[in-house]
Amino acid sequence: MRKMLLLLAALLAATPALAISRYNSQTISCDRARAAIHNEGAVILRYPSKRVRGMTLFDRYVRNSRLCDANQYAEWTTIPTKDNPKCRVLNCQNIDNLDGMIFIPDNSL
Repeated sequence: MRKMLLLLAALLAATPALAISRYNSQTISCDRARAAIHNEGAVILRYPSKRVRGMTLFDRYVRNSRLCDANQYAEWTTIPTKDNPKCRVLNCQNIDNLDGMIFIPDNSL
């Protein structure tokens, strides 16, 4: 049993960590933000709040709905970037937000 636990610990230590890249959207262009999302599948983008001084907002932005949880879909939203205050990207939203729509949107970046 002890050997099995040591083997399991060694295997877990040897596997690469599933990390998600983080970017400050105000320091990159809209095209760069969209390219990062497209190439990596999902990234975390952070930016300053417009309403609360000193507060940083962040969220996970995705290439398409297949990168969302089973009860979510990818919906268009905007983020501020260095060159575009309304850069269009996708983030995951709950299916409950669809307000009775029959089909789930299949948006893709």
